[in-house]
Amino acid sequence: MARPVVAIVGRPNVGKSTIFNRIIGDRLAIVEDKPGITRDRIYGTSEWNGKPFSIIDTGGIEIDGDDMILKSIRAQAELAIEEADVIVFMCDAKAGITQSDEEVGNLLYRSGKPVLLAVNKVDNLARMDHIYEFYNLGFGDPIGVSGSHGTGVGDLLDAITEHLPELPDDEYDEDVIRVALIGRPNVGKSSLVNAILGEERVIVSNVAGTTRDAIDTPFEKDGQRYVLIDTAGMRKRGKVYESTEKYSVMRAMKAIERADVVLVVINGEEGIIEQDKHVAGYAYEAGKATVFVVNKWDAVEKDDKTMHEFEKKIRDHFLFMTYAPIVFLSALTKQRLHKLLPVVQHAAEQHARRVATHLLNDVVSDAIAINPPPTDKGRRMRINYVTQVAVKPPTIVVFVNDPELMHFSYERYLENKIRAAFDFEGTPIRIFTRRKSDKED
Repeated sequence: MARPVVAIVGRPNVGKSTIFNRIIGDRLAIVEDKPGITRDRIYGTSEWNGKPFSIIDTGGIEIDGDDMILKSIRAQAELAIEEADVIVFMCDAKAGITQSDEEVGNLLYRSGKPVLLAVNKVDNLARMDHIYEFYNLGFGDPIGVSGSHGTGVGDLLDAITEHLPELPDDEYDEDVIRVALIGRPNVGKSSLVNAILGEERVIVSNVAGTTRDAIDTPFEKDGQRYVLIDTAGMRKRGKVYESTEKYSVMRAMKAIERADVVLVVINGEEGIIEQDKHVAGYAYEAGKATVFVVNKWDAVEKDDKTMHEFEKKIRDHFLFMTYAPIVFLSALTKQRLHKLLPVVQHAAEQHARRVATHLLNDVVSDAIAINPPPTDKGRRMRINYVTQVAVKPPTIVVFVNDPELMHFSYERYLENKIRAAFDFEGTPIRIFTRRKSDKED
């Protein structure tokens, strides 16, 4: 399901990233501590008053090729106008209105988008008086906030949710597999789309997706219906922010949210770069089934060890995505292309798979018998039972005597045992540890 998008815009050092982190909260902190997943974040998700939304920190987007600050700020404002449903215009109570604020304000005022004026660094009552001059920017009542103390953030979120639009529900049936192609520019996403559709010759139509600028292409193969969500070629030419890689990450996130299976397309000629880790990391965090597609494999000079060595590189770079299968192919020559859709279909099936509670408990009981939970300060964790509570991704709750005794390494051990028993290839598994209450006992 597509979420409305909120963008935080403003000149440097007004505290955009601090407010961004306050809004996304602790939900992503655990993921960020895991090796193999990038910590550099410009895009997050949150929910307030029962309304989910995505949020962009434009302060995390550097504009390459020109170090003029005003030009950079202007480009970020243009990006927000193009991508966002609601814009948070961030200013600094301490500094007052600056020329940069007026420049951004003029741009936003003409956009016609809902703009909420947030004045940061209102860290005490005396500073509250400083917000009144910001009425001069023409965006109505300024909302005083403090990124360092968290005050006023709830009022800002109330205002954001009041302005969020209702986006249409996804129009596809449950049995349609939605596939997003993501990856940095020039990895061959467009060529891969054309190769898949050209070979099948069963294009139904090109229809605009629920996410702006995405093109949804439905087709059918061997009785299975698919929709390709293509982010390729979506960057607007001539914009200042054209060259920034993080911008394409932000665009890819919209496609990831709507997908069942994410194809992380890597250029086989160039190998893996940091940008690939960005997009794959977001697919992981979103809980989507994932397949690594190494494209342009025809152009790689290789011997009998090349594929194995490339696969090892992928596993080393993406330590927490060992479940994701890897397909080597060439969109240009169609080499190995026939292997892709069966892998996609299998990943989608595992992503939606539900395992009976008694089978899960049998596997976990065997795992405990082989390797009991370690003790911590003389106390040992006792696992009472496990159950799967959701699919897409498969989500498993482990009920124990004390959740604090669940060590990360033992959780990983249980996941490996569950995967060995039930496959789950292509999909992440979410495992949560909960205390079993006395009532349940």
